[in-house]
Amino acid sequence: GGKGANTAVAAAKLGTQVVFCARVGDDAYGDRLISLYKEHGLDLRYLKVDKLEQTGLAVVLLEKGGVNRIIVYPGANKRINENDIENAFFSYPDAIITQFEIGDTAVISAARTANTEGVPLIIDAGPARRDFPLAKLEQVEIFSPNEVETEILTGIRPNTLEDCLRASIALSNAVDIKYVVLKLGARGCYIYDGKYCDIISPFDVQSVDTTAAGDAFTAALTAEYLRTGDIIAAAKYANAVGALTVTKVGAISSLPSSLEVKSFIEEYGK
Repeated sequence: GGKGANTAVAAAKLGTQVVFCARVGDDAYGDRLISLYKEHGLDLRYLKVDKLEQTGLAVVLLEKGGVNRIIVYPGANKRINENDIENAFFSYPDAIITQFEIGDTAVISAARTANTEGVPLIIDAGPARRDFPLAKLEQVEIFSPNEVETEILTGIRPNTLEDCLRASIALSNAVDIKYVVLKLGARGCYIYDGKYCDIISPFDVQSVDTTAAGDAFTAALTAEYLRTGDIIAAAKYANAVGALTVTKVGAISSLPSSLEVKSFIEEYGK
C-alpha cells in the first residue's frame, strides 16, 4: 500500500468518505491497487495512471516482536505534482492528510493549498528527513511523528515525558502546529498543544506485526477528531485502532473495521 494508501483505506474502513489523490504506474501492480482501492470504496477521481514511472513499492522486513523495517521504491509517487494536489481540492475536503513518501514539492503544495482554503492539515511525518523544510508547511492542525521520526526531526528521542515535551516544543518552534501527537508505539501517544500536554495510555495487546499501525492511527485520529473536535477522545480512539492493527500480519489486510474497533473498545472498557 504505502503510507498514503494504508491511511486512506484505514479511514474508509472506519466509515469515513475518502478521496484519494495519488499516482500508480501503468502496470500490473497499479491495476491491482486500483481494484483494491475500489473494493474499499475510495473515491479515485484524482488518482492518475502514470505512463513514465512504475508503481511505487515497499518491501517490509518483519523482525522478532513484530517490529519492521521498510524499504521503499517511490516510483510514480514522486511524480505527484502541484496540479494534482490543487485539483484534488475541488472535492471540498473536510481535512487533508499527507505524509513524506511523496516529493517535498507535493507536500508543501498540499500544505499551502490547505492553508489558503482553510482546510485542516494533518501530517503523518514519515519517512522523516533531517533536511525537510518544516517551516514551509506554515500551519498544521496535527503533526504526528513516531519515535524514530521525532528523533530524526528534532534530535531528541522521546523516551521520557520530559523528552516528549522537549521534542514537541522543538517541533512547534519549527512550524505553527495546533497539536503535536507523538506516536509512542506500545507506550501509547503524547499530545502537546503549545500549553498543555497529556499522555494517552495504550491498549495492551500482543503485537505480531507493526506494519501500517501508524497509518491506521493517523486515519483514526483524523476521523475521530473531525467527528468530535476533541483531540483527547480522538487519540484514545486512534490508540485502539493502532492496537488492533498490530495483532494481525500485513498492511491493508490488518486494518480494522469500525465494528471491530467498537467491540474492541467495549471489551477493554476504555
